[in-house]
Amino acid sequence: MRTPSRIIGGVVVAALLGQLTACGAIFYPERRGQIDGRIDPGIAVLDAIGLLFYIIPGLIAFGVDFTTGAIYLPHGKTAQVSPEKLHEAVGVDGKVDNVKLQAILETELGQRLPLNDPRLIQHRGSVEQLAAYGLVPAA
Repeated sequence: MRTPSRIIGGVVVAALLGQLTACGAIFYPERRGQIDGRIDPGIAVLDAIGLLFYIIPGLIAFGVDFTTGAIYLPHGKTAQVSPEKLHEAVGVDGKVDNVKLQAILETELGQRLPLNDPRLIQHRGSVEQLAAYGLVPAA
C-alpha cells in the first residue's frame, strides 16, 4: 500500500517540477516586460507539452509567459544573416570556406559554431538537382 502512494506522489512532484521548468519566465528572466513580438517557438512548445499532459499547469505556464512577456523573442534579435554577407565565404570556384563562414557567423550571431567538427554532415548538390526542384543556382 505504501509503494503505490509513493509512486503517485513522485509522479505528481515530477510533473509539477517539469512544468515549472518549462516556463519561459524561468528560462529567460531578462525577457520579462515585453509587450509584443515574435513568439519563441521553443518556449511555446514546452508550454504546449505541459498543456497536453496537465491542463491546469499548462494553462498557468502559458498565462505566466504571456503576462510577463517571456514567451516573446527579444526585440531586434534574429538568427539570420543576410545573403550578401554570406557571399564573402564562397570562393570563385563555388566552394564554401568554412573558416570565413565561421568568422561571419560569429560576428553576426555572436555564437561560435563548430563548422570543423567531424560529426558535421555536409550535403553536396549539383545544378541538376537544383533544376529538378525549380531552383536557380546563385552562389
